[in-house]
Amino acid sequence: MDKEQLLTKLRQEIEIRNFSKKTVKSYLNSTSKFLEYAKEKELKELNEQTVKDYIQIRIKNKEPTTISHDVFAIIFFFKNILNQGINIPRPKRNKKLPEILTKEEVKAMINSISNIKHRLILKMLYGCGLRVSELVNLKKSDINLNEGLIHVHLAKGKKDRFVKIPDSLKDEMQNYCAISKDEILFPSQRGGKLTTA
Repeated sequence: MDKEQLLTKLRQEIEIRNFSKKTVKSYLNSTSKFLEYAKEKELKELNEQTVKDYIQIRIKNKEPTTISHDVFAIIFFFKNILNQGINIPRPKRNKKLPEILTKEEVKAMINSISNIKHRLILKMLYGCGLRVSELVNLKKSDINLNEGLIHVHLAKGKKDRFVKIPDSLKDEMQNYCAISKDEILFPSQRGGKLTTA
């Protein structure tokens, strides 16, 4: 079986489990890179040691979180395509503190934006704790100003969740919804949803 056939089988195994499109893409990408590394080997020669050798090379110039994603994908591939159990430890993550903006920096950034829609997008991302992918998929019908809640559909892990709208945002959101004619809360200039790429 060649690389493309293996990846086709892998895609099927991932998709029948209803994994997100992002996970499908990530698993296929990680497995493809591993198979490219191991292309000189016969299929029956692929084993735990081959994976460890590959991970040892990758970890020298990739972040531990990236390597962990690779490990999950390759373990899934071995288990579901090659019918082989392998035991690969996840690399220890680097403990870096995230860079956090001060309240003053956030206010200055928001106040520097003159476009009403763009300013409201930033305020919602910051004030409601929304992910960009969640925000671009919002519709007006997801906003309940009376209850002060936003219904986020199929958020991370394909789970719905509700997010509180800060009181400081309610009037601005109500005014924006009144003047916006689209059902999508933040449409792109070309029509349809904004993209995250």
